[in-house]
This record gives sequence, C-alpha cells and structure tokens, in this order.
Amino acid sequence: MPPLSATVIARNEAANIARAIRSLSVADEIIVVDAGSTDGTQAIAAGLGARVIERAWPGFAAQKNFASSQARYDWVLSLDADEEVDAVAQDSVRRWKGSEPRAAGYRFARRARYLGRWILHSGWYPDYKLRLFDRRRGRWQGSYVHESACVNGPVETLPGEILHYTCDSLDEHKERVEFYTELAAREMLDRRETAGVLRRAFIPPWTFLNTYFFRLGILDGHQGFLIAWMAARYVRRKYAKWDRLKVEG
Repeated sequence: MPPLSATVIARNEAANIARAIRSLSVADEIIVVDAGSTDGTQAIAAGLGARVIERAWPGFAAQKNFASSQARYDWVLSLDADEEVDAVAQDSVRRWKGSEPRAAGYRFARRARYLGRWILHSGWYPDYKLRLFDRRRGRWQGSYVHESACVNGPVETLPGEILHYTCDSLDEHKERVEFYTELAAREMLDRRETAGVLRRAFIPPWTFLNTYFFRLGILDGHQGFLIAWMAARYVRRKYAKWDRLKVEG
C-alpha cells in the first residue's frame, strides 16, 4: 500500500480551502503551501490537520514543485484550493492504495462549476488532469500559465472527477482574465512569438465561434455564451498586453 501525500497551493482561499482539504482525507498527510494569505486561510487549513508552509509566490509550477518536495511520501496527489476530489475519485484512490501502482501517473476528469452551473461542453469537459503521480518520475512544468504535471512513464485514468469551483460572477472572471493574460503576454514575449494583423483580427472571433458552436457551448446555456465571449476577450487582451510589453522593452 503506497503512502500518499496530498498537496494544495493557496493564497486567500478561506472560502474554498476547507472543502479541498476535507476531500483529501484519503491521503496520509496534507500539505498546504500558502503564499501569504491575509484572510485566515492558514488557520483554517491548520485547524483541519494540514501541515501549512508559508512561501512567497514564485509561479504556479514552481510553487507546486516546492509542495511536492516538502511531501513525506513519493506519491503525491495535487489539488488546487478551489477544487475538490469527488466521492467516486476518493474511492478510486483508496482502491489504488490497496494495489501495486502500474503507472507513473494517474489522471482524472475535471468538471467546472461556472456562475452556478456545471459545465459539460464549451471545451471545458472532461478536461483530464494528471494529479496523482510519483514525484521521482514527474514534476510540474510551465513557466507562466497552463502548468501541468508531466511524468516519465505510463499514465492511466482513474474513475471519478475533480470538481473545480471557478467564478461566481462575471466580474471575477474578468479579473482572472486580466491576471492570466498578463502572464500569457509575458510568455509570448519571452518565446519571441509573433502575431500578425490577420491573425489578431481572425483569432478572437474564431475562438468565440469554436467555443460556442463547435465545442457545443450553446448547450451550456447563458453560461456557455459567456464562456465563449470571455475566451475571445482573453485572446484580445493577451495581444494588447503583448503590444504594451514590446513598447516597454
């Protein structure tokens, strides 16, 4: 039976951290790496039995790799503070612990809740995420956005889902777009990517059409329309910030 460490990175997640920690009861230890919360996140986590480590924010992948390095055990189950492991996935991990691991990593489907609705289309589902892995054979990668766990070896899918509680309001979504497009623009600049006039004119409307129609966002109701609209906004804001960064040097 492989012992298991669960890791969570957080900053000002008082509204979410308890739900995430309680869903990780299958783990043999829970580590919360907190980037200086001021809303009581650390106290809530510690009160639920997690080992809390405070560390300044270095970026998503770097923070998650640090969390893995602090684990007592080599097998790590990583969760974001605004996520939880559903009951089926918890049972899957319990069964996995009772056998010899056959893979270097395991992934789960992830289902997102957006503006009060579980999203089943729009390119958001099933959104498989590798979250259970042997840290001796894998690590997190991605300098800016869209960090992901990568392993050297086979990956299998376990039953159950990670439930992701995203935005409760459109204003919150806009704030996230502003945060992530700043990172995405810096990544474009570092990679010396280019974006011509035609691409910049074509990609935002195509993003909306692809999300809403071809990825069936239309079946996600009003929320599906907003997801498509914000996806197009993301692209426009990324290019605008890329222009600004080029001027700033």
